[in-house]
Amino acid sequence: MEYDDPQVSLHMQDAIKFTKQHEWVAIRNGIAIIGISDFAQSQLGDIVSIELPKVGSRFKQTQAMAIVDSVKASSDIFCPLSGEVSEVNENLSEHPELINQSPYESGWIVKIRPSNPSDFDSLMTKQEYEGFVGEEKDRETERGL
Repeated sequence: MEYDDPQVSLHMQDAIKFTKQHEWVAIRNGIAIIGISDFAQSQLGDIVSIELPKVGSRFKQTQAMAIVDSVKASSDIFCPLSGEVSEVNENLSEHPELINQSPYESGWIVKIRPSNPSDFDSLMTKQEYEGFVGEEKDRETERGL
């Protein structure tokens, strides 16, 4: 399977990391590619719009940088790494559903030039994130959600 974007099959790679707010990040050629996890998009339901940051905007780690609107809720997207936005996924303005359809590939949200590469080391590995999501699902089950 081929994709036009260089993020092909990021979710299959160990180099992807996650936040507790369900953002993912992968580093390619010194640039951080950021999106929301498959779990996050499934919890949100159908995504109907996104408010993207401007190229050149600077964010600190954990700072809100975008807003996703779904049929269920509006949710902030938090920056997993400190840095400057070098590119936004303009396709999402017209096709926000790409986040639902392909959260790790064509549904990426922004690319950032990290200002503190060690931020990446503080994030969860894929295995740690899967354990975290499992615990969240268990808590939802206990609450009857």
